[in-house]
Amino acid sequence: MQRIAKLDNNNASEETVALLDAVKKQLGLVPALVQTMAQSPATLKTYLAMMDTLSKGVLTSKLGEQISIAVGGANGCNYCASAHTAIGRKLGLSNEELEQNLLGKSSDPKTNAALHFVRKIVATRAKLTNEDLSNIRAAGFSEEEIIELLAHTVLNIFTNYFNHIADTEVDFPLVETAHAETV
Repeated sequence: MQRIAKLDNNNASEETVALLDAVKKQLGLVPALVQTMAQSPATLKTYLAMMDTLSKGVLTSKLGEQISIAVGGANGCNYCASAHTAIGRKLGLSNEELEQNLLGKSSDPKTNAALHFVRKIVATRAKLTNEDLSNIRAAGFSEEEIIELLAHTVLNIFTNYFNHIADTEVDFPLVETAHAETV
């Protein structure tokens, strides 16, 4: 049972209902995370704005999902691992790749470097070394891409922590993260 309830639309402001309707139009459903986050319209607006803005960045949507899965795995967030695995499948990522992403790995060398980097951000609380930055640059990432890797990581840490606190009901096919938490 969730520890923070999903917002009852009957108690929602017109503005919040409009936000939830926009999510439903885009995704075909309102995920439990969004319905719960709607308890705070300011938080929901911030989350949706950051998601929208990052979707227009230089990193691909596939890599964004892979980052979400890797960070969710590192933080033991079954909700995010489940949701982003489902989205990753829709984007054409194979089950084998998604399983590796949960562990912070990829069959693609550049993606592998990115996932290692973001899991290092999580593990060190962003106290990276000069070598860490040299390695991600050597893998072919620009300064802009490195900053977006950080932004994606931070957004996912927020949703991971939100789900831990709210104990958000997983409304996607369940992906367990227990074996993925070690960085």
